Formats: sequence, C-alpha cells, structure tokens
Amino acid sequence: MKGDSVRKAVRKRYGSIAKGEQSGCCSSSCCNTITPEEVSKKIGYSDEDVNSIPEGANLGLGCGNPVALASLKEGEAVLDLGSGAGFDSFLASRRVGPKGRVIGVDMTPEMLERARKNAKNGGFENVEFRLGEIENLPVADNSIDVVISNCVINLSPEKGRVFREAHRVLRPGGRIMVSDIVLLAPLPAFLKSTASLVACVGGAALKKEYLKAMEGAGFAGIRELEESVYSIDSLIDLPEVKEAIGAGKVSIDQARGYAKNVVSMKVMAIKQPSD
Repeated sequence: MKGDSVRKAVRKRYGSIAKGEQSGCCSSSCCNTITPEEVSKKIGYSDEDVNSIPEGANLGLGCGNPVALASLKEGEAVLDLGSGAGFDSFLASRRVGPKGRVIGVDMTPEMLERARKNAKNGGFENVEFRLGEIENLPVADNSIDVVISNCVINLSPEKGRVFREAHRVLRPGGRIMVSDIVLLAPLPAFLKSTASLVACVGGAALKKEYLKAMEGAGFAGIRELEESVYSIDSLIDLPEVKEAIGAGKVSIDQARGYAKNVVSMKVMAIKQPSD
C-alpha cells in the first residue's frame, strides 16, 4: 500500500474506534473480551494510572507505557505522537504539573474530538491536542523536552520521516521514549494486508531497520529497554491468517512461528546537546 492509502486505512479504522463502532488494539486479540483497563494493566500501566484519567480516554490501544519510561520531570514540555483519546497525554500531564505542558498530535478528527472532550471533562488545562500527521508535525523546532509514542510509529509508511520530525522538534538534550511493534524476521507477504496493518503487524519494520531509522534521524544513545513477544493468539486471529490456515496454506505451528518474530519493544534515545 502507498503512503496515502495507508494513512486513509488507519484514519478510517481509528475513527471508527473513537466513535465506539468497533474495538481494537495492537497488543492483544482479547480486546473484544476484556476491558481497556485490563489490557493496559497487562502492558505496564498501574492501577493508579488507569484510575487517574478521564473515562473514555483509555481505549486499550497501546503496547507499553512510554510515560513510565520517560521519567518525566515537572515543568517539561511533552509531545505525544498519535495521542488518540489522550490516555498517555493525560498521564504525562500529571507528571509535568501545571508548569509543564503536553501536546498530543493525531491525524484522526474523531480521536481529537474525543481527546479534547476528555481534557475538558478532566480539567487538564496544560494539555492541548492538534490535528496533524506524525510525519509532518505541527510543532515548532527545538520546543519539546520529551517525545513519547505508544504503538503508533509502526502504522506510518514513512518511519524515517517520523523520527526526523521528532528530532527536529526536540530541544538539544531532549529525549524520545517509544513503545512499538517491530519484527525480528520478515513476515510472509499475505500478512501485509490492510487488516494486519491496522492491527500493528503488517506495517511493522524489522527491528534493526527501526533502530537504524532512529540513528539516521540524528538520535544518539539509542537504547532498547525491554522486549516482549506479541500475543500469539492476536496474530492467529487476524483474518488473513485464519483464511490461510483454513485453506491449508499455513499450519497453526507456522502461524505461531510468525508470531514469535513480532515483538513489542521499548526504546529510548536523545538529541545530542551539541546539535
């Protein structure tokens, strides 16, 4: 799929999720049977995190907790790439306090509408949400202390550009903290469909290419903090995998093997102070 087609598919899916027409997440196939709160706790959020944000802000869409990784300080400016309904933005808001600020950027109007409503209902005066693509951030150069992102960059058809934009907006010495889906080995061609893309699998990059894109954008001190295997059931439940298994083209054991090459990675890096 070409860039515009990818963005259109992602915007349609996540707009539908924002309106409550369907559920979905990158980290687990259980999204239809367990609550977003339960999903979040499975991927690193505490009870306090889950209970401290406005109702409706947590859609269970992440694959980690970048706010916990970021070690946010009071007074810092934070940028949340692909902010969705605002879950991570609101958690960041509490960490940076009234002297800090948080900017969430999302390309889906329905998500922005929901996030802004959540911010108003929760009284988050130091949070704002902007319409924009993460490949073309509506944010000034050298204006951000910390960039966070949760299971979003894998959806972009231009990951290198995303990291270059993140590098641009960070102040010298600023840092980026990301939770995302990457691959340890290439997936078969039939797992590159729209369904697998919006499930955060089809668009995922090889781990080494992902890290290389960060380095190519100018980031230094790149450090992987944690890695865990993607849910095997999540991959087997994808429509194209079920179809392939049903047609005898792929065995369940082969599908499980594919799943072992899909991992959730938490990684950090800095923009060198001398830049």
